Amino acid sequence: MADIANKYPDNVLGRYYVDDQCIDCDLCRETAPANFGRNDEGGHSYVLKQPETEEEENLCREAKEGCPVEAIGDDGE
Repeated sequence: MADIANKYPDNVLGRYYVDDQCIDCDLCRETAPANFGRNDEGGHSYVLKQPETEEEENLCREAKEGCPVEAIGDDGE
């Protein structure tokens, strides 16, 4: 389960975030490309934009549920 205390600093402020458990599998970026990006230097994903529509919210939820290491949290601020 994602831990807000370990979230990457490149996440934008908001509900969703990616923490340091990310293994850079690309699932979230494929599922919700408008909302997740890749930090090339660190080799991990992060939330580049919080969902603004119902469709984006659904895709972010799908990415969170599909994350193989549970690195996506939805209790951010």
